Amino acid sequence: MKTLLKTIAGCLALSSSSAPFAAAQSSESSLPTPKVIFFDVNETLLDLEDLRSSVAEALDGRDDLLGLWFSTMLHHSLVDTATERFHTFGEIGVSALLMVAESKGIELTEEEARKAIVTPLRSLPPHPDVKKGLARIKATGITLASLTNSSNRGVQTQFENAELTEYFERRLSVEDIKVYKPDLRSYRWALEQMGVKPEEAMLVAAHGWDIAGAKAAGMQAAFITRPGKTLYPLAIKPDYVVSDLFELAEILEK
Repeated sequence: MKTLLKTIAGCLALSSSSAPFAAAQSSESSLPTPKVIFFDVNETLLDLEDLRSSVAEALDGRDDLLGLWFSTMLHHSLVDTATERFHTFGEIGVSALLMVAESKGIELTEEEARKAIVTPLRSLPPHPDVKKGLARIKATGITLASLTNSSNRGVQTQFENAELTEYFERRLSVEDIKVYKPDLRSYRWALEQMGVKPEEAMLVAAHGWDIAGAKAAGMQAAFITRPGKTLYPLAIKPDYVVSDLFELAEILEK
């Protein structure tokens, strides 16, 4: 009985230490300056408000279904990875939207679903802090690359329309390896592409699941708190939690 009580006490202590938003495990001073920073794109750099409005309209104005649509899309991207199949994130997004509509009794054609997603997705604006924030980070001499679940062509179009192309040395898409984030293979592949070790690289993302993947792959990570985004409490904590790219730039400039 004493042994059991000690075990339970130890588990409770461990759970307490991994509470949401606990301090990062590594102190900032102990972290090496990254040689490469990978940026997630959608929501991290680009504002999805126009896409949300378009998808909600397709769902008869049911903006309360947006979270279900996004989680369904992410879930089935990982179904593709687990079953060793691959469809583009856009294709999965359209299918997920049709699934949500069917489950809620909303009439929606494939053409309407595609129009609701693809058209606004191509021309999303950057968040207000992004251009100046990226310029400051790039001025430190760190190499910037994007790493996204979206297609190569899709990200190219997004960057051109948002005028972000000049800030990045590389645009990396999981389309090239057909393994979606947060599968650890996607991060390891990105590291190989840029020729850096995990500890020499950082991922910046507004998604807790993306941060979880990067940390599990041994990378540094910075979680940017875009509206409504939260960390996964059971994952390895990010090294930094910042409100915008200006705050991250200040950290990297020290």
